[in-house]
Amino acid sequence: MKLYNTLSRTVEEFVPREEGKVAMYTCGPTVYHFAHIGNLRSYIMEDVLEKTLRFLNYDVKRVMNITDVGHLSSDADTGEDKMLKGAKREKKTVMEIAKFYTDAFFSDCAKLNIKTPDVVEPATNCIAEFINMISVLLEKGYAYIAGENVYFDTSKLEDYYVFSNQSEKELMVGVRDDVQEDTNKRNKSDFVLWFTKSKFDDQELKWDSPWGYGYPGWHIECSCISMKHLGEYMDIHCGGVDNIFPHHTNEIAQSESYVGHKWCNYWFHVHHLIDKNGKMSKSKGEFLTVSLLEEKGYLPLAYRMFCLQSHYRKPLEFSFEVLDNVTVAYEKLVKRIAELADEGEVDKEAFAKYHQMFADALADDVNTSMALTVVYDMLKAPISDKTKRALAEEFDKVLALDLLTAAENFKQEAAVDAELEAYILAKIEERKAAKKAKDFALADSIRDELAGKGIVLEDTREGVKWHLA
Repeated sequence: MKLYNTLSRTVEEFVPREEGKVAMYTCGPTVYHFAHIGNLRSYIMEDVLEKTLRFLNYDVKRVMNITDVGHLSSDADTGEDKMLKGAKREKKTVMEIAKFYTDAFFSDCAKLNIKTPDVVEPATNCIAEFINMISVLLEKGYAYIAGENVYFDTSKLEDYYVFSNQSEKELMVGVRDDVQEDTNKRNKSDFVLWFTKSKFDDQELKWDSPWGYGYPGWHIECSCISMKHLGEYMDIHCGGVDNIFPHHTNEIAQSESYVGHKWCNYWFHVHHLIDKNGKMSKSKGEFLTVSLLEEKGYLPLAYRMFCLQSHYRKPLEFSFEVLDNVTVAYEKLVKRIAELADEGEVDKEAFAKYHQMFADALADDVNTSMALTVVYDMLKAPISDKTKRALAEEFDKVLALDLLTAAENFKQEAAVDAELEAYILAKIEERKAAKKAKDFALADSIRDELAGKGIVLEDTREGVKWHLA
């Protein structure tokens, strides 16, 4: 297995700390609004990574946080808390907002066949862990108190900008022009570990702490939640590229200062989904959600396939025209699998050959585009239908496109359609015979019977035609 490691900026052989086992962490959603399809691209590709590791026989434990407190509207630790912003927008409590949008997020994940991580932990469950880590960082001299807030002191590190040689100014993206500088900081790059009542007095969620009544900063939660469930070492940390700085940079700073050794070996980042106007984001007003795609008549799994056709490290441009094409491709793929006869024997040699080709594609830095190519090549190969069905079922453990289920549904719908058409044609002939016998009452009753089933008859010069109402 080879993975691109953002930390080294190279594709590396993946070697977990413990042979055969993988400790994996995913930055979860801030549950103040619906996830847009750009957010969900990251979760789809992280899901593919987890399923790839399992496909390659690794024992994976995956942990994800739910940010229900602490994420401010600027990643520079300034501005309004996003959860409070959501609560004000909908005139609900913060916890009502968190519950509603957490449920909505997992509903979207289910529609996209994204597996729920082994552990899902809301930030509000871990206040004691946050306080403990901050206390240790203060004791070790990596943190300081100023203006009643607790800050991490980045000047204590030899290399704070571990992910890049760029300057902070070049790395910082998306910070609003109206954000005021926090004069409590000793260094511009320092970040908040704990806010107290000295800031954002209207914050709804607060807890007692040694430094005052307040709430945690955003960055501390992922460090603590991962250590709570995975220990002091982690194999893979996942997120979108917009998490690289400052969030993941700050996670490394505080985590390694706390434990005193390297914390995570591999960093997996998924690039942005963009449209013709640039990166998709909630701040642009209306944004595309899974529900909106469904309202427009698209299958959520067509969007998953859309994501699989591109490499996770490349920006992916979305358009409805492309999604239309992917929808057609998905339907053709399902139809092709539906045509496979479920009889005979599996050719073990052919099965092993294509199984290995599929595994090799995924093991090459999760190359889902090549993996899909293997699927199509396998379906065109001169091997038995039974072998093809078995391989499609095996491949779908990673692709998660419901290939065999959708194929069975297609066959059932086709059978129903054929049966319906035979019924209608028989009724048309019966009506034709009634009219020939001048039994117009019977002819009208047949038309009415069909109309009651949503079937409209039209008498034309070319004969009787029908369509669904």
